[in-house]
Amino acid sequence: MNSRGELKHFVYAALMALGLYVGFFYGCEYRRNFRGPWQVTFTADTNSQPAIIINQPKLQITNVQLVFAGEPRPPVPTPETVSFASPTNEAAFGKVIFRDTTFLPGTLTLDLFGHEIELLPRVLGIDRREHAWQSETTILLPPKK
Repeated sequence: MNSRGELKHFVYAALMALGLYVGFFYGCEYRRNFRGPWQVTFTADTNSQPAIIINQPKLQITNVQLVFAGEPRPPVPTPETVSFASPTNEAAFGKVIFRDTTFLPGTLTLDLFGHEIELLPRVLGIDRREHAWQSETTILLPPKK
């Protein structure tokens, strides 16, 4: 009888530990993903200059356009929107230098036509200079020499 009571306590403890584990796991996953990823549209402007449009709806960042003046139109079909939710997503043109998708939107650093573009929740970095996020803006980037 005593061993049955011990088994009952062990089963309750195991079920409670499993419930806590599942609760913490899904809580962490929700916290990690609830803001969603950076959404970057690789496109060209009306003058066929390459451009990207940055959106992050949960941070209220919409339609921030970076135009790479004087650069040739990229050899990829445009527009192409990439959601940088996982470490496997690649840029349509240019190169991904760094990405941290642990807690979305995370940090994303791109090398586009020699310009270092860094997307952080707090600030937009262009060539190691910080710019405050302002929705509905267009930033013209001159060619790198």
